[in-house]
Amino acid sequence: MSTTTTTQAGDRRAPAGERVADWADGRLGIYSLAKANMRKIFPDHWSFMLGEVCMYSFIIIILTGIYLTLFFHPSMNEVVYHGSYVPLQGVRMSEAFKSTVDISFDVRGGLLIRQIHHWAALIFLAGMFVHMMRVFFTGAFRKPREVNWMFGFLLFVLGMLAGFTGYSLPDDLLSGTGVRIADSMILAVPLVGTYLSFYVFGGEFPGTDFVSRFFPVHMLLLPGLMLALMVGHLILVFHHKHTQFAGPGRTDKNVVGAPFMPVYIAKAGGFFFLVFGAIAAISAIATINPVWDAGPYRPDHVSNGSQPDWYMGYTEGAVRAMPGWEWSVLGHTINFGVLVPVVLLVTVPAVLAVYPFVEAWITGDQREHHILDRPRNAPTRTAFGVAWVSWYGVLLLAGGNDLLGLLFHLSANGVTWFARIGFFVVPPVMFVVTRRICLGLQRRDRDKVLHGRESGIIKRLPHGEFVEVHEPLSQEQLHVLTAHEQRLPVALEAAVDTNGVERKLTRKEKLRARLSQGLYGEGRQIPKPTAEEYREITSGHGH
Repeated sequence: MSTTTTTQAGDRRAPAGERVADWADGRLGIYSLAKANMRKIFPDHWSFMLGEVCMYSFIIIILTGIYLTLFFHPSMNEVVYHGSYVPLQGVRMSEAFKSTVDISFDVRGGLLIRQIHHWAALIFLAGMFVHMMRVFFTGAFRKPREVNWMFGFLLFVLGMLAGFTGYSLPDDLLSGTGVRIADSMILAVPLVGTYLSFYVFGGEFPGTDFVSRFFPVHMLLLPGLMLALMVGHLILVFHHKHTQFAGPGRTDKNVVGAPFMPVYIAKAGGFFFLVFGAIAAISAIATINPVWDAGPYRPDHVSNGSQPDWYMGYTEGAVRAMPGWEWSVLGHTINFGVLVPVVLLVTVPAVLAVYPFVEAWITGDQREHHILDRPRNAPTRTAFGVAWVSWYGVLLLAGGNDLLGLLFHLSANGVTWFARIGFFVVPPVMFVVTRRICLGLQRRDRDKVLHGRESGIIKRLPHGEFVEVHEPLSQEQLHVLTAHEQRLPVALEAAVDTNGVERKLTRKEKLRARLSQGLYGEGRQIPKPTAEEYREITSGHGH
């Protein structure tokens, strides 16, 4: 006799994973959130990978930083070294420096993790810099992305501070020299500089607490703020949808590309491991910041060839290039040799940070923009960006005047004078040259639209003339070359209104009109070919 047992459909239990997902959805709304965002479209262009390099580098920094925290001792208490690195045995040093040397030589994988952490920080800031330049040159900062531009800018600034504080933690001679320069900049602030220095270092520099003070700032405060800004940045990217370059079917109301799931997430996962592998390979091959060579910090010593990381190089260059001018005012000495670099430390990045708002005010454009500009089609903006980068570069070169002189057999003093003169000369020259190049490229695009692409094929006409055959462009190519908008400069309102009453123009209105003329006035852009011109040329009547 056999017995069969039947189970009602209502008694069947869902798999454990599905039950957990149902439980979470009932409380967090995961299904609806996933449905709205997992199929979000992302455009496919190599330049968008720059932001991903930054994000993946930041993840690597966090992971390696957690590992290093387990072995680092943020204390300036003096000890005598008796570790495995023989040249330093018997040397008095801080616990911070000793633990850094121990991580490098006695902790399994410690040196590799240290170098991955440092290289990832450099690549993170380099990626941020290039990513911001891509956003700037393509006009991706325009409405509605001004807030996201500020998030990115603040993320770059906080990254610089995080790099500086982390670079200072080992308490070696090289980083200690950088901290000494930072203390000099604080002291140069009129009236309150001394009080600020005592507050930061807990007394006369170097004090006994700055490593223990920098440590929570580097490990908790700055990474927390950066993580919050990065999350906010990504949320706004999802909310505003991604920008895209002009092309057939692409408008301000759609996005052409691949969905977030499964295409984009699969590519992003693979790209993360590529970035991680590249950073690990660099770290295994190229030594960076060998603190054991410099030795522990002593205020009366300065290491030869002291150089900061690249992102702080412009401040070092400003200090080296600025003459040592001092004024005595009401019994207070104002050291312009350090105060001016402090001002440049703030103003050089700030000039770029406020540009989106300045451009929006000049143009009065309140529309949303989701199609990117080609840099050549915004010649004045592109020229300004290149001038800013050259300004930054001149200061960076000045920060390495001694090494440049040594490597290229130049006078360090000559390099310094080049930086002093170049600070005022190079940016205007680069501005003019870049704008001329952009206008030349616009003329080339106009010629390609009207006459086609040069094929290299030479034909002889019946009357003996030799001509080159031009191939007509495809509709896609024509669209890319003509999709950009050409704005007209803002015109000043009439000085006399309709009733004949004289109206006085304000300085603000005059300034806006003058700046608008500089952006979009005559000679600032090459007119696009019109449809009538194109039809006339292609119909044969124009030849």
